Parts: sequence; structure tokens; C-alpha cells
Amino acid sequence: MPEFTEYDRACMKLALRLARRGLGSVSPNPMVGAVLVNRGRIVGQGWHRAFGGPHAEPEALRMAGDKSRGATLYVTLEPCAHHGKTPPCTDAILAAGVSRVIAAMADPNPAVQGGGLRFLAHRGISVAQGLLEERAAELNRGFLAWARTGRPFVTLKLALSLDGRIALRGGDSQWITGAGARRKAHELRSLHDAVVVGVGTVLADDPQLTVRSGRGPNPARMVLDSRLSGPLEARWMADDGTRRIVATTQAAPARRCRSFAEAGAEIWLLPRARQGGVDLAAFLDRAVAAGFLSLMVEGGGRLASSFLKSELVNRFEFFFAPVLLGDEAPGFTGSLRISRMALAKRYCQVRLRRVGEDWRVTVEVQNRHVYRNCG
Repeated sequence: MPEFTEYDRACMKLALRLARRGLGSVSPNPMVGAVLVNRGRIVGQGWHRAFGGPHAEPEALRMAGDKSRGATLYVTLEPCAHHGKTPPCTDAILAAGVSRVIAAMADPNPAVQGGGLRFLAHRGISVAQGLLEERAAELNRGFLAWARTGRPFVTLKLALSLDGRIALRGGDSQWITGAGARRKAHELRSLHDAVVVGVGTVLADDPQLTVRSGRGPNPARMVLDSRLSGPLEARWMADDGTRRIVATTQAAPARRCRSFAEAGAEIWLLPRARQGGVDLAAFLDRAVAAGFLSLMVEGGGRLASSFLKSELVNRFEFFFAPVLLGDEAPGFTGSLRISRMALAKRYCQVRLRRVGEDWRVTVEVQNRHVYRNCG
């Protein structure tokens, strides 16, 4: 690992803050920020503002102008060396006379995979990577999941009682957790390309699925409804300029498909799973093809259980409230059948934080598709 100074760290932190400004507008591209420094002074800044638009590096170079010559470029993701919607950033870096490039992390895109830094190094530019790599990776977890697995990053978010229940026996779940946890959940929505629920949640709670507390863009809204039995007048269908998607199957009546389409929803006709409902693997493949690289699944219990059983979850975000709801209240692990303790999954990356009167538990799911084993 190269030696980095505190000034290097400060410059990369600025680049990461700039990158975050692309939230909600650059997917399925990654969020990237860039900072140019010459003789200890920042001479250029840039970030990827919109999908198909200029990348962060050319933006920073344009701002710096002639001051780019001999400068150090801090960039949150390795510069691209291939032609896409824009020319290679490596060409612009060479032409500007930059002398040093520090990247937070290598680009996992199969079209890059270290090629950008190698290209620059072979042409005499000093290169290094690994500065604040974990922060950069978290910023673009959806992009990384796609590059490594071909599927989106899936976060399963649930509000739970201490005994792992998601609602009362009659279905009432508003509100298990307090206002602080709900604000944090809204913030999490804004960090994903789309929020996903099942039709059962629509029928029980009529959620809006928007970001109403906290800051950040509204994600797309997706409902899995194999028979299109949900109401057209549901609040999630409100036309506010955000994409609204219904994932359904051939079991849905054609007239219902037409009605939802006329109301502005996109209709995804997908295979039916053997146990009923929409095939989740096909759903994730369709989501990636449509440019959604990070999804937040919010339930209910049947949908959460199906994602768990299919091993399609990358992260848990659980908000536990200090209440007990009892055995008759529904949970979310009903489809799991574990016959021996040795077969129970154990998770090694767990974080516990207080949120108001509740507790937030974040778990990185160790599965063969994305992560290394704990051992």
C-alpha cells in the first residue's frame, strides 16, 4: 500500500463529497469525483453530473486549464481508458500534462479492471490507488455488485420488534419504530436506485415509497404483483415524475396491464416462480437491464422471506424497536427451514447503532456471489 499524507486524505475526502452530488442522476454509471492540486493548491474540481454526460476528470481538467500541467489528480474511481458514451478519461489526463494520479479504487468494470492506471503508468505518469478505498466502494456498491455478479446490490430493510415481528396479527405495522428510525429509513431509500415492496404491503399499508424526511432524491418505485391485484389508486402510483414499475406475470389479466400502463406505470412481464409469485432472479436481471443497480426491499414478510431463501440479499438494514409483539404476530423468516444449528448462517460483519429509542443493525451478508467468507 502506498504511503499517503493527511493532505492526500483531505483531497480524496473532497473528491468523495463531490462524487456524492451525482446521487440519483448518474446510475447505472458510478458516482465519481475528481480534484486537481498544483503546488499545494486546488486548481480544479469536478464530478459526474448525469448519465451520458462528461466524467469527473474532464470536468476538473476544464476548470483547471493550464494549471493541470504538473498537477496531482485525486479521483474516486480509476479513470476509464475505453470509449463509451464519452472519450477515454486517460486521453484527457495525458493531454493536460497531469503528473500524478491517485485513485481511491480500481474500476471493477470488465472494460477497465486496472487498465486505466496501467495505461497512464506506461506513459510516465505516477499512479497509486487504495486511498479511502472502503468509502469509495460504499458509495458505488450497486455498480460494484453489477460488475462482480451481473446483478444489483440488494438491501433488505425491515422494522422489527425485539422478537423479530414485523406487524401485529391483524397486519398493523404503523409504527413499530420511532420517528428517528423512520427518518433514517427514508435516507436509505434515497441512496438506492429503487425501492421494492410486494403487493401485500400495498394492500396493508398503502405506502408512498418516497423520501419525505431527510434529504435525497426519490428512488424509482417497484411493486411485485403477480396477478396485478393491487389498486390503481394506491399512493405509490402517484405521478410525481418518478419511474413506477409493476413486476407481474402472465397470470395478470391483460385489461389490468393496460390500466396500469395507461396510469403511467411500466409493466414488466416476468416468469412465475415455482412456489408462486414473480421469479426473483428474473426480476433482478430485468432491473439491471433497465439500469437499476441498487434496490432496497422493504417487505412485507413474504417478499423478504423469498429474497432470503433465494440468497439474493447483500445487506440487512434492521431497525429494532424495544417492544414485543408475540408469537401470533407475523415474522419474515417463515420460508427458511434449518434442521441443524451447523446449517444456520452466521454473519461476521455486523454494526449496531442507536437511532433515537430504537437500534439499527446493519449486516453485510456473506454469500458466494459477492463477498468473501468470514473464516
